[in-house]
Amino acid sequence: MRNILIAAAAVSAFAAPAFAQTTQGPTYYGTLGYSQLDHSDGDLGAVTGRLGAKFNPYIGVEGEASVGVKDDDFTIAGVDGKLEHQYDAAAYLVGSYPVTPNFELFARGGYGTSKIKAELAGIEEEADGESWNYGAGANYYFDGQNGVRADWTRRDFTDSDVEADVYSVSYVRRF
Repeated sequence: MRNILIAAAAVSAFAAPAFAQTTQGPTYYGTLGYSQLDHSDGDLGAVTGRLGAKFNPYIGVEGEASVGVKDDDFTIAGVDGKLEHQYDAAAYLVGSYPVTPNFELFARGGYGTSKIKAELAGIEEEADGESWNYGAGANYYFDGQNGVRADWTRRDFTDSDVEADVYSVSYVRRF
């Protein structure tokens, strides 16, 4: 009986660190960067911020919000116009695959809303759009907290057959 107790204690001593690693709470991160929106009507730029939580190394959620900073000027029949990205916001489910401790690939899918304003010959028109979004990217961490992120996201707008591709580069900070 004594040998069984000693063996059980030895096994639990080795299992405790592994159990502690798998039961740790979520980790959090934030990003800040630039997004290029390629759309059939124009190319726009935005500053994008994200906050996310990873429940384990493979599954997490994130929210993002962007504010337009680069407009697209155009001319129709000699009349100048402007396309402006007002804002967008979205929420995503994120699946990650850690390739190394410093490099991970991810895919994400979610739902978002966008607002764009167009001006032509002094007439302004605003458009809101809801979209299903999906994409992929990669994170590279310089150390345990700081890194860079590059990603692509497709926005499929629900009220039309319009799509937009968004390419982003961001600074990443783990908390």
